[in-house]
Amino acid sequence: MSIDSITKIDSQNSVLETEVTHKTSAQTINDLNSVQKYNKDIKAIVRIVLLLCALTIICSFFVIVNPGQRGVLMKFGEVQPEILSEGIHPVIPIVNTVEQLSVRVQNQEMSTEALSKDLQNVSTDVALNWHISTEKVNIIFQRVGNQEAIVHRIINPAVKEVLKAVMARYTAEEIITARTEVKAKVDQALTSRLRTYDIEVDGISLVNIHFSQNFNKAVEAKQIAEQEAKRAGFLAIKAEKQAKARVNLAKGEAQAHQLIMESLTPAILQRQAIAKWDGRMPWISAGGGDNTRLFQLELDEIVKAAQKNPQQERVESRSELTAALLKK
Repeated sequence: MSIDSITKIDSQNSVLETEVTHKTSAQTINDLNSVQKYNKDIKAIVRIVLLLCALTIICSFFVIVNPGQRGVLMKFGEVQPEILSEGIHPVIPIVNTVEQLSVRVQNQEMSTEALSKDLQNVSTDVALNWHISTEKVNIIFQRVGNQEAIVHRIINPAVKEVLKAVMARYTAEEIITARTEVKAKVDQALTSRLRTYDIEVDGISLVNIHFSQNFNKAVEAKQIAEQEAKRAGFLAIKAEKQAKARVNLAKGEAQAHQLIMESLTPAILQRQAIAKWDGRMPWISAGGGDNTRLFQLELDEIVKAAQKNPQQERVESRSELTAALLKK
């Protein structure tokens, strides 16, 4: 191998070593930068965690009571007489705990069954508005518990018992016709009962009152019978009035005829005859067969005939009329 070949090989090795050295230095710098960036991220995370822990510890010394609620303060589980109002309050962690109860108006809807005075099944849908007394929140929590316990242990049993007691005083028909009175009795009894637990009643509504199908059918049949009875009574009264009207009409006609009979004197008859006379004298026939004769009556003869029949007896035939006129 010549000296020139050896020189070229050494030169190539030197170049390779230089390149390897530069690459190693760049990789080392990149690794150092990555480590520094990672350390910075770790430090930032640690700072955030420490800050959150500090905030948590600070917040544990305070409690916030939301609007419409009251806080029951407890010391190692013992209920304290102090009631926390809305807002922020300082407490001692671990030593003090706070239970919040709502003092807003609550609505409770439920359905209950009872028996009426006449032993009819009555199903009632009730809507009750109530709230906890703000001054007795701690006592209520100590005696009963939270809001769920109040509803299940106090509200529901009281509503059922009061409804059964009140419904038993009225018949099924009275429950329908005197619904306002029934509602007032339920409201009064329930208010008195819940007040012993420091719960105030804001109002109660008997939304729906249901009866059995047999009772509904009986009520419908009774209403139909009452309507028929009223209709029959109306027809009877109408017939009685019509009969009275006919009797009164007949009496009126009889009295009118009586007055006419009493007022028909010979002078009046003569006047009426003259008023209706057409100027010709009447003809009458007398006898029968071949001996029939016609007579022309004079006015004075007609008057005389009327005077001889002062009672104005009814003439049934022409012969009777002739006899009456010729009667001496």
